[in-house]
Amino acid sequence: MKLPSFAFFLLASFLCGAEPAGVLWTVKLAPRNNQSSPALAADGTIYQATFDGRLLAVDPAGKIKWTFETPSEIKSSPSVGADGTIYFGGRDRTFYAVSAEGKLKWLYKTGAWIDSSPAVGTDGTVYFGSWDSIFYALNPDGTLKWKFPSRGIIDSSPAVAADGTIYFGSHDKNLYAVTPAGALRWKFATQGEVTSSPAINRDGGVYFTSMDGNLYAVKADGTEQWHLRIKSATESSPVIGVNGDIYLNTVDHLLAITPSGQKKWDWTTADVWVESTPLALDNGTVCFSWPWRTLTAVRPNQEIAESIATAANIHNAPVIGANGTIYVTEEQFLCAIAPTNRSVIAKSSWPMFRADAQHTGRVHAAK
Repeated sequence: MKLPSFAFFLLASFLCGAEPAGVLWTVKLAPRNNQSSPALAADGTIYQATFDGRLLAVDPAGKIKWTFETPSEIKSSPSVGADGTIYFGGRDRTFYAVSAEGKLKWLYKTGAWIDSSPAVGTDGTVYFGSWDSIFYALNPDGTLKWKFPSRGIIDSSPAVAADGTIYFGSHDKNLYAVTPAGALRWKFATQGEVTSSPAINRDGGVYFTSMDGNLYAVKADGTEQWHLRIKSATESSPVIGVNGDIYLNTVDHLLAITPSGQKKWDWTTADVWVESTPLALDNGTVCFSWPWRTLTAVRPNQEIAESIATAANIHNAPVIGANGTIYVTEEQFLCAIAPTNRSVIAKSSWPMFRADAQHTGRVHAAK
C-alpha cells in the first residue's frame, strides 16, 4: 500500500505522572491482561469488567463509583439495559444482573464459562452464549425464557435484528439465526469456528468473520451474498461506516470493504497481533488500535487524522460517548481520550462493537 501522510500526530509519554496529550484520565484496573470492552450508561457512567473478576463503575471524571466482585475472571463485555441494569457473564459459569447502584439483582448459572457479551432485546430479553454449547434467552427477571443447543462452544456475542431475529456464531462452524421464540430460522455453514460478533447491515443481513479466514455477507434469508478472503483468521468483529463500508482488523491489517464485497484499501498496522474491533465515526474516520500504545483515526483517503499515545497497548474495542470522548481498555488501564477534532458515532446500522455505547448488541436504523 501507499504510505499515508500524517495530517496530525500526537505522541507523549508518562513523565512525572502526567497523562499523554489527548488523554483525559486513566484508571488502574487488574494487573492481569483485561479482555473486556467498556460500556456506557445514559448518564455517562462507564462500566468496565476486569480479568480478576470485578465490575467497576467509573464516573465521567474518572472516579470509581463502586466495585462489584465475582469469584472468577470476566472476559464478557457488559451490556446496559434500558432501566440501567448491567448484564455480563463470568468464568464462574454465572450470568449476572447488577443494578446501577452496584447491587446484585439476580444471577443465572450455566454449565460452563460465559465469554459471550450479552445482547438486550427491545422487550428486555437478554441473550448470550456459553462454553456449554447452549445459547440462552433470559427474561428481565432472570428466569429462563428458552435455550437453544449448538454443537460447539459459543463465545460469539449475539446480534439482534430489527425483526427480533438473533444471530450468533458457534465453534461448530455455523452462524445461527434464531427467532425471538427460540426456534431455528436458518444456519449458515463455514469452514472454521465463528467466534466474533456479527454486524447487521441496513438490509437486515449480516457481516461476520470465520476462523476459516473469510468475511461473509449473508442475507436475512440465510443465503450468501458474498464472501471475501481476508489476510488471516481473526476474532475482530466488523463495523459499518457512514457510507455502508465495512471495517475490519485482521491481525496486522485494517481493511475497508465496500458493501458489495470489494476491498477498498488495506492499512498495515504493524507486525503484531491486533484483533480489537474498530470504531466508525460520523466524520468518516475510523479509529483502531495501532501498536505500539496508540489509538489512531484514519480518514477515508487513508491519511492519519490523529494518533494518541496511551499508557499501554489497546487490545479491546473502543467505545465513544455522546460528547465525543473515546474510552478504551489498555491492558491494566481504563482510559478516556479526547480527540482534537471530536466527532460522534457514525450514523449507520452497526458502527461499533455491540452496535452502540450501551453494548445492547441490537441493530440501529441507519440515518
